[in-house]
Amino acid sequence: MSKLQVAEFLTLDGVMEAPEQWNGPFLNEEMGMEIGSNRMADRFNSIPKFVVSTTLQEATWNNSKLIKGNIAEEVSRLKQQFSQAITILGSGDLVHTLMDHHLIDEYLLLVCPLVLGKGKRLFQDASRTTLRLVNSKAYTTSAIWLTYHPA
Repeated sequence: MSKLQVAEFLTLDGVMEAPEQWNGPFLNEEMGMEIGSNRMADRFNSIPKFVVSTTLQEATWNNSKLIKGNIAEEVSRLKQQFSQAITILGSGDLVHTLMDHHLIDEYLLLVCPLVLGKGKRLFQDASRTTLRLVNSKAYTTSAIWLTYHPA
């Protein structure tokens, strides 16, 4: 059984909306070297991808399958089917749906030292959630990588 990970850029006040508009100053080569951008791109292109959408008719990206039905049921089935981690990048609505069904096993959060004051938040309208910190790393840009598991 695989674990379901959520990977998000966040501000200090929990905003996850449109990170491409605010996270640039907090990203640097140090992070890129750890991620291994070329290795990551090659890996990402080769692995199966599942696109959750209510509007798309087909998923055209390499190795992609469209999920349109009961999202929680489909994701639960995928967790049973795969042995490697399944990672969700972005998509606040999807993450909120899966949180409501207690399907998320790990939160990978890159927290940037910025307060926006408004925007869609990761834990917006969430029921009480207790998390356990399992890893952390501070970067020279003052961003912090945090890994949490549900407690």
